[in-house]
Amino acid sequence: MANRGPFLDLFFEMLRSERGAARNTLEAYGRDLQGFQRFLEQSESLPPGDTMAQADATDIRAYLASLVDAGLSARSAARKLSALKQYFLFLQQDDLRSDNPARHIDGPKTGKPLPKLVTEDQVGRLIGAAQEQAAAAQSPTALRTLAMIELLYATGMRATELVSLPIAVAARDPRFLVVRGKGNKERMIPVGEPAQAALQRYIDDGRFAFLPPGRESLFLFPDAGKAGHLSRQKLGTTLKALAIAANVDPAILSPHVLRHAFASHLLAHGADLRAVQSLLGHADISTTQIYTHILDERLKAIVGAAHPLNLGLLSGGDGLAQDH
Repeated sequence: MANRGPFLDLFFEMLRSERGAARNTLEAYGRDLQGFQRFLEQSESLPPGDTMAQADATDIRAYLASLVDAGLSARSAARKLSALKQYFLFLQQDDLRSDNPARHIDGPKTGKPLPKLVTEDQVGRLIGAAQEQAAAAQSPTALRTLAMIELLYATGMRATELVSLPIAVAARDPRFLVVRGKGNKERMIPVGEPAQAALQRYIDDGRFAFLPPGRESLFLFPDAGKAGHLSRQKLGTTLKALAIAANVDPAILSPHVLRHAFASHLLAHGADLRAVQSLLGHADISTTQIYTHILDERLKAIVGAAHPLNLGLLSGGDGLAQDH
């Protein structure tokens, strides 16, 4: 690769130190920015010795057009444009260039597909199946499965947040969990009594079976794997098996789907969007607004059920409002 200059290293250092970006995030940014650098080299749009830090809006638009021509999905192209916008914004804010050439460039239209959802009835069947397995088998695995699904649905945690919970959370107030999420930020989530009970039962009667031989573990859900805690993949497999037992399509179930169910069901029962944003750990309300279709339906139902005209409490008259 041609000289990329020091700016890219500075950009990644900013992502690590100021934003607490995870390794996967850094790798994704690296792939996207290196793809742009390769495009510039192959198209020879920059003079020898220049780097992508000197690229302009024309270069960026040409790059996006090449992605579309290559058959890349609109969503993937939009993600690559987002990486470029962040990179050039960093350069501008650090006075490494005077402008952000990507600022006013619109990406391909992606739309916002609604997340997969499971109904309240389906969640009830999943939890019911987990409770039956725990009662019948009395096995550590069944107790762990019950604790995990109760916690996922009760808190809306991400899969990574759940599997990496420290055992120290059990020593705190059982009515709340302190979760460390993206950007190493902590948030406090209330936990209902059923989830509290399932978690305590797992700790008392099930967790010991997953501890390393002769050793303790810092994790609530220990595992013999390299990470020392249950993997996201094993959590996903556990949920798929539970779905089959509950007669729920396993293809629609994942930890993230339960996170969506947590948010959607709260909103459907009157929760405030800002409160749900806080519980989910979303830094920006725009991320939470994917659920506004639920609010729209709830508001329609409220107007339909409570508006005086719909209740027949007002006479039609001549259809004109009266001044009082």
